[in-house]
Amino acid sequence: MRIGLVGAGFAARFHLDAYQRVYGVPIEVVGVTSTRAASREAFAAEHHLRAFPDLAALVAAVDVVDVCSPGNTHEAVACQALAAGRHVILEKPFTGAYQAGLVTGSESERVAHAATALRAVQASCQRMRDAAHTSGKVLCYAENWIYAPAVQKQREILEKSGAQILRMLGEESHSGSHAPSYGVWAQSGGGALASKGCHPLSAALYFKFVEGRARLGRPILPRTVTARTHRLTQLPAYQDRGHLRTAYADTEDCSMMHVVFDDGTVADILASDVVLGGVANWIEVFANDHRTRCNLNPIDALETFSPAETTLRDVYVVEKLSPKQGWMRPAPDEGWMHGYPQEIQAFVEAIAGGRAPESSLDLGQAVALTLYAAYLSAAQRGREVEVPNG
Repeated sequence: MRIGLVGAGFAARFHLDAYQRVYGVPIEVVGVTSTRAASREAFAAEHHLRAFPDLAALVAAVDVVDVCSPGNTHEAVACQALAAGRHVILEKPFTGAYQAGLVTGSESERVAHAATALRAVQASCQRMRDAAHTSGKVLCYAENWIYAPAVQKQREILEKSGAQILRMLGEESHSGSHAPSYGVWAQSGGGALASKGCHPLSAALYFKFVEGRARLGRPILPRTVTARTHRLTQLPAYQDRGHLRTAYADTEDCSMMHVVFDDGTVADILASDVVLGGVANWIEVFANDHRTRCNLNPIDALETFSPAETTLRDVYVVEKLSPKQGWMRPAPDEGWMHGYPQEIQAFVEAIAGGRAPESSLDLGQAVALTLYAAYLSAAQRGREVEVPNG
């Protein structure tokens, strides 16, 4: 199985590392392409890969196109690869609405803006679904949370217990992304709600998919969503002490979603860029016969105390944690705890077997539609909005 990477940044490095751990399926990462020549050449040289000058050249040389480029390229790259008869691994976001954000204007203007974004996402999802159906190839939604060990253990509990989930509460938050494009809606497709909220939301929707298949023979889908978004670091009264990112052109840095499923059960999702002390990645499940908290970050498998920051100067501890002083919880294998190698293993096995993976096109579409229905709710100050079903 020949694999080609599209994009030469942070996500591509995670994926490449995961491919090196694949077993049981013969694979070869052939090369990489990027619109930035310097990036693709440097990435290829560092990892002993072939640098392809454009997407068409890479697609012609591989069986699987792994899309790690910015979100505003995802649909076009995926559809081109599928049209050429290639399988696709699509990093999050599944898709989005890449228009200028609207932080001023009347409520009616904001509502119209959000409604346009939701319609654009619906159309984008349908085009990718049609392309996948026409090609007969597998489209994988690269949401690593689905394959995190804690999340997969909860999947097992649901399947074997036949439990009913009544409520879920999840969060992804930290002090702000390092990516230059983050904070510009036209490049990132939204702020904290879309870029961070997608992770715990994906896990919540996945658990209801799993529960529904186990108990009812069908996935339980999101029905409505209410949401609020805020630009806390842009408030006139905000006192900047230099610890949080503040460079947000037209996106939110704090959000919350309340999702109601078609069986009446609920999930609450928090996502923000105003949390210090490292990354908060977790989801808690409240069922009719058990309660589970899935901790992706932080975890306490390893605890260490350092009286001086210089002691661990050359040691990677965990994402977004600074300074390296006092009691800390380093991640023994951060990628494994977050499901990156398991995700890639599952994808190559699904592609080899010609079947949809657990993190599938259906899940990616449900997440995208819920997120942008949430933006429409937020534009109406938290009014309940129906989540489109396709």
